[in-house]
Amino acid sequence: MLTDTKCRTAKAKDKPYKLADGKGLYLEVKPNGVKAWRYRFKLAREGAIKESVFAIGDYATAPNGETPEAAQARRAGGRLTLAEARDERAKARALVKQGINPAHNRQLERVKREQDSANTFEAVAREWVALKTWEPITKKRRLDMLTRVVFPKIGVLPVKQITPAHILDVLKTAAKKNGPSVAAEAKRTMSGVFELAVSTLRAETDPTYPVRKALPANKTQHKRPLTPDEVGQLLRDFDGHGGKFETACAFRLMWWTLCRPIEIAEARWEEFDLDAAVWRIPEGRMKMRREHAVPLSTQAVEMLRALHGVTGRHALLFPNRDDRTKAMATASFRQALLVLGWAGKFSPHATRTTGSTLLNGMGYPADWIERQLAHAEPNTVRRTYNHADYMPDRAKMMQQWADTLDAWKKSEPGKVVPLRVGVAA
Repeated sequence: MLTDTKCRTAKAKDKPYKLADGKGLYLEVKPNGVKAWRYRFKLAREGAIKESVFAIGDYATAPNGETPEAAQARRAGGRLTLAEARDERAKARALVKQGINPAHNRQLERVKREQDSANTFEAVAREWVALKTWEPITKKRRLDMLTRVVFPKIGVLPVKQITPAHILDVLKTAAKKNGPSVAAEAKRTMSGVFELAVSTLRAETDPTYPVRKALPANKTQHKRPLTPDEVGQLLRDFDGHGGKFETACAFRLMWWTLCRPIEIAEARWEEFDLDAAVWRIPEGRMKMRREHAVPLSTQAVEMLRALHGVTGRHALLFPNRDDRTKAMATASFRQALLVLGWAGKFSPHATRTTGSTLLNGMGYPADWIERQLAHAEPNTVRRTYNHADYMPDRAKMMQQWADTLDAWKKSEPGKVVPLRVGVAA
């Protein structure tokens, strides 16, 4: 058997020669001074026993005081001590006993490592989002959440290597920095990504499952509709909040049209025909993936003409403060409500709930209101035959809605004017 001294002191000769250690392991000393570990083995192949040689690595001595990190780096570079070469021989012998060629196994392991490196969590997550049949805006929101909350933690890790501890760290950080709703969304999303990874043999388990109850359950609290008196107070407060002109305009447009906050924030001038008093939102920006025509009241048209003098040179009605090619963040609404003290009582999306409730109370047909809100008809048969847009009727309804909002805003607190009755349902 070899000793480290014998390996270290072996000199190069004109021709390569071997120093045997036993059980197939030997050190080959080459004329250029390189000393390479080799393992000779026999394996049945094509009905015959054939001899092959497995290259284990090069010889190296372990320097005194070598740290575990340095030793790992040295081994990764293929430089092994006598003891390490013997360990590798033992592993190779075990494979040979199973009828596996160690060289072929090494190639297979390398391919697996390359696949694992390519199958990072971020790569699988983007694939998972792309496979969803969601509307583009929903996909964008989910990717935004992943980019902010999840990818910085585990995005670069191979999906197979992610453990429940990694997931718990993501969830705790999200709950602390972003709130329970975002943490809950992150948990659902990560579990969905791992479901895809497991079904495509890129992961063995979903590490989200063991820690799924580590955080308190998120209880979604939907804001109730505002009363007419509260609507008037909110509009008065917003008019006097002293914030950005564009934010105030966006807030008014949301109330005058009852469109979703994101549809307002990303509105583009090319979508508006102010002479015809109509706003056509393309299907790519709509939740239900179909173009939505929105009638504009005289108040909305007047405000938009004034706004055009401010942001008309940009593509967006409400460009972002820092990058005018990007849309304002819907968080601007929430920030303004926070400043005004309305954050706990009202959310921007509750504008639509309030509008629907109050318009129904004004006597308008549900079909008009649902079409104004761009809601899908829940009855599939009725949806097949009902293609009515009700545009003229909705234009009258939304003009009366705008006039009513003005009246509520002008009313004294606690003395709101009665609801104006529309038409019988």
